[in-house]
Amino acid sequence: MQTRRLMAMAMSALMLAVLPAAAHHGWGGNAQNEFELTGTVEQVVSLAGPHATMKVRAQGQIWEVTLAPPARTQAAGLTEKAIPAGAQVTIHGHRNSDPKRFEIKTERVTWNGKTFNVYPDRS
Repeated sequence: MQTRRLMAMAMSALMLAVLPAAAHHGWGGNAQNEFELTGTVEQVVSLAGPHATMKVRAQGQIWEVTLAPPARTQAAGLTEKAIPAGAQVTIHGHRNSDPKRFEIKTERVTWNGKTFNVYPDRS
């Protein structure tokens, strides 16, 4: 009985330790080659969560645009009010490796002649 309880506690601790890493949007699941997408903003920038996000309609799909963490995205000038819904934007970054997932990990967003470089060290 004691062994079973210790095993359950150890498994719980391991699962809790792994959760933050699993929630983080790293670059590992994205293609190595650069990818660019032009489309219309469906959902403006959200600074909630571990990474800022927005949604863009392009190529007949709604794309999940994963930006930098909120503080870094804001430092690049990309706030919740910076780009309105309906605006045409160009997203530059790395597409998800799974071609069935319409997601792009973004390095920069261009709108109305202005570039928001959320990962300047990757450009």
